[in-house]
Amino acid sequence: MAKKKSRQQSAATPATVAATRAGIPFTTHAYEHDPAAASYGAEAAEALGVAPEQVFKTLVADVDGAPTVAVVPVSASLDLKALASAAGGKRATMADPAAAERTTGYVRGGISPLGQRRKLPTVLDASAAEQRTICVSAGRRGLEIELAPEDLAALTEAITAPVARS
Repeated sequence: MAKKKSRQQSAATPATVAATRAGIPFTTHAYEHDPAAASYGAEAAEALGVAPEQVFKTLVADVDGAPTVAVVPVSASLDLKALASAAGGKRATMADPAAAERTTGYVRGGISPLGQRRKLPTVLDASAAEQRTICVSAGRRGLEIELAPEDLAALTEAITAPVARS
C-alpha cells in the first residue's frame, strides 16, 4: 500500500477516534488527494495500490425519508432497491449531498461510516466478507482507514447484505 501512518502518527479524525476508543486494530493510509479526481474511491484505490474491491465508499441515502448509510466497493454502484429492502424500507433515494454532509459531519469524498455526528443505520455490502481487510474513508479526503470488515460492521452496528451491483 501507499504511504502508511500508524494510528499514533496520523491526524485524529472522528473516525480514527471511534476506532481507537473501540480498541479495534486498524491502519491509516494517507495519500495526496487530487481535487480534479473524477472518483474519490477510484483515486484512493489507485493511490493505495489495492484492488477497487477492497476499497469501499460510504454513501448516504434516504430510506423512507430516514438517512441511511450504505458502504459498497468503489468498483460497484449502490442498488437502491436492495438497500431499501435490507434496511426494512420500501423506497430509497440518494440523499442530497449537503444534507449528507450536515447529517454525518463530514465533507463529500471524506464521509466515513465511523464517527459520524449521529449514528445512522448502516448497511455493509456482503462482498466485504470476501476481504481480509477493507479500506473506507477515515474522515477526510486523502485519508483511508484499513480494518477488518467484521470490525467495521460491529462498530457501526451494520446490517450486512448484498446492496452493490457491478
